[in-house]
Amino acid sequence: MVAAKKKKALVIVESPAKARKIAGFLGNTYDVRASMGHVRDLPEKAADIPAAMKKEAWTRLGVNVENDFAPLYVVSPAKKKVVKELKDLLKNAEELIIATDEDREGESIGWHLVDILKPKVPVKRMTFAEITKKAIVAALQDTRDIDMNLVEAQETRRLLDRLYGYTLSPLLWTKVKRGLSAGRVQSVSVRVLVQREHERRAFRSGSYWDIKASLNVGSELFDAQLWSVDGQRIATGKDFDEHTGQIKAGSKVLLLEEKAARDLEKRLLTENWSVSKVEHRNQTRKPPAPFTTSTMQQEANRKLNMSARETMQVAQRLYEDGNITYMRTDSVTLSQEAVTATRERIEGNYGKNFLSENVRQYSNKTKNAQEAHEAIRPAGTKMKTSDEIGLSGREEKLYDMIWKRTMSTQMAEAQLRFDSVTIVAGETEFRATGRKVIFPGYFRAYVEGSDDPEAALEDQDSTLPEMTEGSDLKCKEIEPLGHETKPPARYTEASLVRKLEAEGVGRPSTYASIMGTIQDRGYVRKVGNQLVPTFTALAVTKLLEEYFPNMVSLQFTAQMEQSLDDISNGEAEKLPYLTKFYSGEDGLGQQVEAKKETIDPRTVCTLNLDSLTAAVRVGRYGPFLEAEVDGETFNASLPDDIAPADLDDETANKLIELKKRGPQSLGMHPEEGLPIFVLVGPFGPYLQLGEVQEDQEKKPKRVSIPKNLDPTELKLDTAIELISLPKRLGHHPEDNKVVNAGIGRFGPYVQHAGKYKGLTKDDDVLTIQLDRAVELLKLAKTRSAPTPIKELGNHPVSEEPVNIFEGRYGPYVKSGKLNATIPKDKDPQTLTLEEGVDLINEKAEKTGKKVAKKKAAKKTTKKKAAKKKTAKKAAKKKTTKKKAAKKKPDSGDEE
Repeated sequence: MVAAKKKKALVIVESPAKARKIAGFLGNTYDVRASMGHVRDLPEKAADIPAAMKKEAWTRLGVNVENDFAPLYVVSPAKKKVVKELKDLLKNAEELIIATDEDREGESIGWHLVDILKPKVPVKRMTFAEITKKAIVAALQDTRDIDMNLVEAQETRRLLDRLYGYTLSPLLWTKVKRGLSAGRVQSVSVRVLVQREHERRAFRSGSYWDIKASLNVGSELFDAQLWSVDGQRIATGKDFDEHTGQIKAGSKVLLLEEKAARDLEKRLLTENWSVSKVEHRNQTRKPPAPFTTSTMQQEANRKLNMSARETMQVAQRLYEDGNITYMRTDSVTLSQEAVTATRERIEGNYGKNFLSENVRQYSNKTKNAQEAHEAIRPAGTKMKTSDEIGLSGREEKLYDMIWKRTMSTQMAEAQLRFDSVTIVAGETEFRATGRKVIFPGYFRAYVEGSDDPEAALEDQDSTLPEMTEGSDLKCKEIEPLGHETKPPARYTEASLVRKLEAEGVGRPSTYASIMGTIQDRGYVRKVGNQLVPTFTALAVTKLLEEYFPNMVSLQFTAQMEQSLDDISNGEAEKLPYLTKFYSGEDGLGQQVEAKKETIDPRTVCTLNLDSLTAAVRVGRYGPFLEAEVDGETFNASLPDDIAPADLDDETANKLIELKKRGPQSLGMHPEEGLPIFVLVGPFGPYLQLGEVQEDQEKKPKRVSIPKNLDPTELKLDTAIELISLPKRLGHHPEDNKVVNAGIGRFGPYVQHAGKYKGLTKDDDVLTIQLDRAVELLKLAKTRSAPTPIKELGNHPVSEEPVNIFEGRYGPYVKSGKLNATIPKDKDPQTLTLEEGVDLINEKAEKTGKKVAKKKAAKKTTKKKAAKKKTAKKAAKKKTTKKKAAKKKPDSGDEE
């Protein structure tokens, strides 16, 4: 008789990587499987709606607002196979254990799984903050029921986002442009960026002068700045009104202009210099709190130049591999065992004197922070370094940063001394400041980054020579310096995340997707690390501010988060909140219905910007200028790279003038015999050699006109030089390979051996020399092969790896030489091999390309054919030689 097969416990997690790691800890009495993220959701498109329900008008929204906001949940086609497999496994399981992430979203995924699978065996919920054997075994012994308060909060958030997005987005399609979207946190984030852009537009620069003196005390040299003249403090940037460019009313300061500064310079060269006061001030620095999701994203952006989305993708892998604790948290708490392990590691690595006297604990200061989770830290109790784990690439860099931050939290405070010296020369007073690290403390492990690129790192010394009051000094050099006040800085991903968190808007799990979405939707361009809003963002924000101000209010959105927290804590209910938000006279649904007919698209899409004569219009094909010249209206496209705050009358007038002239020929190219035209396109003014011919496949040669050249004043000889680019500058002295200069989509550049480097504003692409190009190329980053953010497996046909990468325009899947963009509604981390293969196959079909195996077969065929042809030629040659050898004695003929 065959023994009955022993039943196992079915454990469900979100991802295959997490499943493999946990399975290794649990042994063969547990079957650990992945749900591949969410198994069901609200319908994204009409095709997702079940046929029997398509006649119901409310199903397009996915929420029945007339029936207590009942949601329509559907299992996507891609997840039906997963659900079937889980149901089959559950038939032979003795219990079901839900082991999804410990946050609200994880709780919601678990509830959906139970609701779909309808298990007839006991159901347990296990949670853990790290994927280590100790944590997993402990979690199994401390299971609970699914927390319906957390589920209700997450479901309310999901319905809220659907009601917001699906109600306002269609309005934007009809009033601004198709394809736009509105989002509860997304639209508020865009508004924050737009407000800063308006502040930069309204800013008026002020100019002022000061003086720097280079002074000697003995053989040591140091610098001092002018502080006052005749007892009156001289003006600095903070004394100016940013709206007028003038000194603020009531400020008792002396505005030093160039002439006065130069005159003062002459007098100071003949004065005696001496120290009038020396002050020392000691200060301690406490280490920053351990990482939350948002602070980790901010530091990774500042220190590692990683976007929020990249940071979370790398952190996800580190978590699933058991290297760090759960990466979606707003808690700064460390467990007792983590504190103990950290302190032991500090004593071993740095010495006892670098350990803080007492255990240091942190508490949250962020609005609506939840203390349920632990801060992000290295997993386990050994606090292993990245070298000990064997990490590399981005994983190593991010883990190293997390490790150092964790170590610093239990290290001694840093001790610093600040020195201030006041110096007298005639009627003037100068000041010099210095800083010295007396004891580095936690600086030895970690120094926090800054959003100000010019700020000095805290652990850097900037010392002054030893001086005493009454000491005589020698003046080596006097340098008058002119300054212009600067507009408020644009947000970076780091500073925007910090702003949203401080205002209580969004949650740790949302920031990365929001940073990606506002760029993917065309609301924001990333220039360097700055987030620059587009003209489309200005138009959409204008509409929402004027007609639906609450929907883009920081305070209103933060209150939404508080309401969701109240629901998760069991202090509020879902239905009354959704009813108040959407239904009734003040509800969003009624507001949109009441106002949509009164919103004039032309008015909304017309931007009358401060200090700009022409109007900016946002049209179907992008932004353009509209201006009246001599009673006639002219429109001119705006280049994509012009920021709203940087558009001035001079630039606008040039674009209008070019459009007014129409395609203008500067003359004939002497060698090509074709006219050179000045035109304007989406990337700005450019030159074109010849006209576009419909019957010609090849487009005319085009080259962008550099920003340092006025397209309305361009001469033929300069145009000929530009159209001939790229040009050879010479050979690189190190490898003798060619160095070129040219103009690309992102401006003028120099290039050598696959490396590119953009020119600075002081370089001219037409006159740059080889030595300067070599100097610039030293600063170029070496391009390395990209690291996949996820490996899906091999393509069933080509057997090439199918991997996910992070690209310039978002995540994409790659197999062989085929790349396919991942749709915006797909989470790259939950994309399956089957879905990835479908995307690759669709791209192959669309482009007419073939998958790698067929290409390889084609190459093999060509190879065989080439071999056959060579063999045939050789045989023919051999035969010919034989014939020639036979004929030669008789006739002397030669083949």
